[in-house]
Amino acid sequence: MLPGFLRELAQYSHLILSFAQRDIRARYKQTMFGVAWAILQPFSLMLVFTLVFSKVAKLPSDGIPYPLFAYTALVFWTYFATTINQGTVALTANGNLVRKIYFPRETLLLSVILSASFDLAIALTLLVALFFFFGVGLSWMVFWVVPLFLAQVLFTLGLICLTSSLHVYFRDLAHALPLLLQLWMFATPVAYPLSLVPDRLLPWYLLNPMASIIESYRTVLVRGEQPDLQLLAFELLAGLVFVVAAYLIFKRAERNFADVI
Repeated sequence: MLPGFLRELAQYSHLILSFAQRDIRARYKQTMFGVAWAILQPFSLMLVFTLVFSKVAKLPSDGIPYPLFAYTALVFWTYFATTINQGTVALTANGNLVRKIYFPRETLLLSVILSASFDLAIALTLLVALFFFFGVGLSWMVFWVVPLFLAQVLFTLGLICLTSSLHVYFRDLAHALPLLLQLWMFATPVAYPLSLVPDRLLPWYLLNPMASIIESYRTVLVRGEQPDLQLLAFELLAGLVFVVAAYLIFKRAERNFADVI
């Protein structure tokens, strides 16, 4: 028997898909490049990072061609940032629906996860092309991306449960998020390797969940090595605990969403 909240979500699964399809259509409607925009953002950042951090600052990339090194992290970081930005405002952006009819409000958050995953799938096609371009082979270790992505989704979903609830009451959060995410990115090994972080700071640095997740993506995709299994198990367990706790807070706050929005 499924828990009650999972049974309810299963009953409203069509609504999650409908919201996700609506978001995807709205995002690319009447655009010249269409879904190519899903690639252009991480690709343009890759070009800037290559120029600034590789050519000017001469940062190492652990023997990996820097464009591939950067894009491998950027494609998953862009997914994370997009989900946080869109998930945070999902309730207020759909205020008319929230006020007028009942449906599980978390369906809006799950639809953001789903629509952003569509963009990620498009952006990953360029990553595959970069592997071929630089002559770097993909090994069977690529399958470790699945549990890593699950850990990332759990953490991201838990986070937008909290930020979307806060945004209902504090609208300034949407304005602060782009800056906070930009600072967060530079506190994550996206533009530089983890090896540059001093050993004495590493335990504190790895308190950032995205740091270990991004580094693990590079480990399995570019280096072709097995991830740290203990760390991966911890990421999955911590992500599960976090999303359950955040979901309970979200459901408690949900009672007043219609009145406040």
